[in-house]
Formats: sequence, structure tokens, C-alpha cells
Amino acid sequence: MAAGRLLDDGARTLAYVAGPSVLRQCADRRKGALRALKAAGLGRDALREVTVPAMNARSGQEAARRLLADGRPLPDAIFCANDLLALGVQRELLQAGVKVPTDVAIMGYDDIEFSAAAAVPLSSVRQPTYQLGRIATELLLEECDDEGAGHAHQQVMFQPELVVRESSRPAGAPKGGQE
Repeated sequence: MAAGRLLDDGARTLAYVAGPSVLRQCADRRKGALRALKAAGLGRDALREVTVPAMNARSGQEAARRLLADGRPLPDAIFCANDLLALGVQRELLQAGVKVPTDVAIMGYDDIEFSAAAAVPLSSVRQPTYQLGRIATELLLEECDDEGAGHAHQQVMFQPELVVRESSRPAGAPKGGQE
């Protein structure tokens, strides 16, 4: 969803910043970015991956330094596996004089509270956290109440929501968007 939106808005190159691929959310979001590139008619070479050891703002800053130092032009857009990484990327790029979103668009994931309050408000993917917690509790209680007789595990899917803020608006797009 996030990578697709960045590509729909005109990005032709994309960086994906994430923690270790052993973390399921990192691997799943990478797969989503690759699917979005394919759907946009772009090859695997349009994606630059930056893997960092932790999913925090400091690691996001490290990822941005690596993108700035690798000798290639910055990608059109950067999708981060979570908002803390994205906020770190944004901070480092702004300190280096890169204009967000004019020079590079940035999108995070989780829509944490600080996302809207960033120097350039961060676009993000919002998950229905209240619903996730409520259903998880219900499933846990159901499993605890069932003494093994006929219990069936369930998989519940939730639809995330794209929250578009200034960090990923294409040039000339009006403010106010989908927040």
C-alpha cells in the first residue's frame, strides 16, 4: 500500500529501510514493496534496500547516512518498515539539506503519535491497534477457556489505512489530503 502510493505519485526509484529480515514485518513489507514495483512495471533494480540492526530513529539516521554516502543519487522515495526508522531518516536528510518531499518522499508504517508532529509531518500506514488488541484478547481468552476439545486456531486480517501527510505529497498537491 505504502510503496504503491509512492509509485503512483511518480516515484521511479525507491529505497526500503528496515530492520533484520528475520523480523516478519520487515520481510512482509519488503515483499509488498517488490509487488508494488512489479505492478508499476519497474524492475527489482528500482529498489535499494538498506538493512539496519534495530528499528529505531538512530538506525534510521544511519540508513540515511548510508544512502547519502553511497555515491548514487537519492531515490525518489523512501519507504521505512516503521515510523521510528522514517523519522530518523527524515531527520538526517533534513540536516543534510535534502528537502522532504521535494527531493525525496518518505513514508513510514504504524502511524505513531509523533508522526504527525514531525518537522515535516510523516505519511504512514495506520493499523487498527485498538481492534488488534481487542481481538487478540478475545482469542487468548477463548483459547484459555477451551480445554482442548475442538479448539481451532483462527487467523484474523485487518485492513490498514494510508495516512498521507506532507512527507510524501507530490509537488503541487494540496495540503489537507487524507489525514
